[in-house]
Amino acid sequence: MAEIHFEEEEFTTEFNGRTLMRIIGQTRPHWYWVLGFISMISVVSILDSYFTYLSKRIVDEGIVAANREALMAIITQYGILILVQAVGVFGFIYLAGVLGERVAYDLRQKMFNHLQDLSLSYFNRTPVGWIMSRLTSDVDRIAQLVTWGMLDVTWGIMNISTGMYFMLKINWRLALIVFAIIPAIVVIAAQFKKKIIQEFRIVRKINSKITGSYNENITGVRVVKALGREEANLGEFGVLTDEMYGAGYRAAWLSALFLPVVQFVSSFALGSIIWYGGLQTEIGAMTVGGIQAFVGYVVFMLWPIQEMARVYAELQHAIASGERIFSMIDAVPEVKDLPGAFDPGTLRGDVEFSDVIFAYEDDEPVLKDFNLKIKRGETIALVGPTGGGKTTIVNLICRFFEPSHGTICIGGRDYKDFSLHAIQSRIGMVLQTPHLFSGTIRDNIRYGYLDASDEEIERAAKLAGAHEFIKDLEKGYDEPVGEGGSLLSVGQKQLISLARAVLADPEVFIMDEATSSVDTLTEALIQQGMEHMMQDRTSIVIAHRLSTIKNADRILVIEDGSISEMGSHSELLRERGHYYSLYTQQFRYELERASDPFRASTAAAD
Repeated sequence: MAEIHFEEEEFTTEFNGRTLMRIIGQTRPHWYWVLGFISMISVVSILDSYFTYLSKRIVDEGIVAANREALMAIITQYGILILVQAVGVFGFIYLAGVLGERVAYDLRQKMFNHLQDLSLSYFNRTPVGWIMSRLTSDVDRIAQLVTWGMLDVTWGIMNISTGMYFMLKINWRLALIVFAIIPAIVVIAAQFKKKIIQEFRIVRKINSKITGSYNENITGVRVVKALGREEANLGEFGVLTDEMYGAGYRAAWLSALFLPVVQFVSSFALGSIIWYGGLQTEIGAMTVGGIQAFVGYVVFMLWPIQEMARVYAELQHAIASGERIFSMIDAVPEVKDLPGAFDPGTLRGDVEFSDVIFAYEDDEPVLKDFNLKIKRGETIALVGPTGGGKTTIVNLICRFFEPSHGTICIGGRDYKDFSLHAIQSRIGMVLQTPHLFSGTIRDNIRYGYLDASDEEIERAAKLAGAHEFIKDLEKGYDEPVGEGGSLLSVGQKQLISLARAVLADPEVFIMDEATSSVDTLTEALIQQGMEHMMQDRTSIVIAHRLSTIKNADRILVIEDGSISEMGSHSELLRERGHYYSLYTQQFRYELERASDPFRASTAAAD
């Protein structure tokens, strides 16, 4: 299991009020649901406090006074209000649940939409596990905060407020003694605040690392098993889980300590009531029911205070999640439409690189003063050593990246004047490692042209050489491909990818090492489909097997970000340069493989 090298944004350990307001702001489109469940919980909270006051009246006005009529009237009132409260409980649980789902949906939709706009560079430096962690657990935590967290806070505030009101009504002196305890609880909360949020942020960071490790090991399970890496991966994963356990333990310990400390301080209020209330009873300033009500209100207030303390601890966790979510939402695409960008209607024109410099890292340029003109309808092939810049040239044409210096023109105009959609929707690409999406073969071929008919899909598959193997499958074009195309061979996935490109009918066609991982028969089928695709359209082919590019109009040897050789297949062979060496080496290998496969495979390994 390779270590994931990714530095998450560093967030402040201070309470982030701006992030909290942004989190609460996610409920703004659903204000009527918020108003509904806050109203419901307020009614329930007020009734909770009033029931304690009714208990005082039952004791003083009914039992102590031996007044049967007053007792029955109060009990009847109690029963009616219980029914009202039951309706309120149902209402706030239902409304809070709906609100939570809507907020989670909105956040995930917003993040997913923004991910479509981000540049390829963002995904190059951000592991999938980190993104998935934000889309799942972080969103769930935000939804919990703005629903059940807000509900608990509202319930607590209303319970404490109404409890204070009734205590002042019963005996204001004793009430003030109880109220003096509240500032002590606030001071305790302030002391715990910084440490709790810091530990929770550590937990979130390690959790994202674990998610990333899961993703890498699941997607790379074949390599793991082939290399016998299970034990080593378990050991490395164990280190991550130990770190997660340690951070989670510290966070849980602090959160657990918070509540007992609050309860310990609050118990002084209960002791004050028993002592002072007893004195007041002796002089007739309080009734038995009044003391009972006071004790009830203090116990009644302890639970909301503890719940609010718990919500406060979870608030720190939610703010950390919110910072992570908003950092992704606020990420600015490095490649985006310029003001006034337009759709030219076509990309059928010359593609020209002029003094282009490009670097993935600032101090390591991949292309250096690169110049190239690809004529309209021309087929060029790019060959050369790994890391020379071949794929970078293709990425720049697709405008996945933009040159740091120089210009790229299409049809004589700087392609930055065109919208990204105008460029990328007219380029078809078949990659070395084809990617299929969960669904059927028909869904995947139709992926770039959703309105295609079944006849058009079948025609594209025939032109790409995929129809023969598809029709032999049990469900034909409705055969599931599995996640990432796992139910198909590499060659079959490559043919479906080519059929997808054929159906989209792009104006510029790109093949990036599309035949390097397939057998000879599949290579012939792909070559046949390529020949169809290259008719009357600008085509760029990155090739490892040089036999597939002999008919290209021009072959470019790319080394160290520059063109070292350029010409047709026959011209480059006559020059006896780097291309000649590559071609003759491959030709000799093919002859050896045909005569002695074992010897050829040994030579290739060497």
